[in-house]
Amino acid sequence: MAGLKRPDDVNVPPFETEDLRANLTAFLDAPFEDDAGATTRVGHCKWGVYAFFDYDGEPIYVGQTNEMLRTRIRRHLTNQRTDAVAMSVLDPFEVYEIEVWPLPALQSTSGKDLAARQHLDALERLITQKAVAGSKFKAILNEKDPPLGDLAVEAPPSVRGRIVSDRVYELRSHPDFRIARRALIISRLAQVISERKVQGGLRRVLVTQAKRLQWLAERRYEGLGGAGSVETKRDESA
Repeated sequence: MAGLKRPDDVNVPPFETEDLRANLTAFLDAPFEDDAGATTRVGHCKWGVYAFFDYDGEPIYVGQTNEMLRTRIRRHLTNQRTDAVAMSVLDPFEVYEIEVWPLPALQSTSGKDLAARQHLDALERLITQKAVAGSKFKAILNEKDPPLGDLAVEAPPSVRGRIVSDRVYELRSHPDFRIARRALIISRLAQVISERKVQGGLRRVLVTQAKRLQWLAERRYEGLGGAGSVETKRDESA
């Protein structure tokens, strides 16, 4: 119709892309109060650990940063340049919620500070252990395990929030969409493995993703009636 513009006629990203950026920005701009009572924005914290959760509340990925939570998390979910996304270990479409454990006391500490790095590594080990223990599959999608070490720390206060709007939730939460998307990611990951010399971590991710796909498909199948939903073959000789 005259006067109407097709989406490709204007310099506007797809709705879901804009929606993710807006909701992610809102989460990273959320206020966070440190131990001294000072308030800052979550994303402005330089040191911290973060975890991603899917549409079932299942923990799927844990990471750490000393370059700023905003920078690291946005790199995962918006520009798709991290190894985890490029290798199809992590699918940004599956991330529904984020939880972060900022370390504001280290804000002015150099990234080369050994004690600070050991503390960050210890926190990542702790959060990873909790994520694995809380998973239905007793596994998450990290290709590598956290750095080894003997230091034990307590988890600081965290901030958890949803980065998916109601509209995008309606689009992505349908089980058939999620099954198709997960199968696609498994296919991509298997292709990467078949074309490269990879370490055992990628193969572990493939096994975990396959288990997640089977669980999702079985739940959908049973929810629709299971064996009772399967038609009986008609006797063509009758």
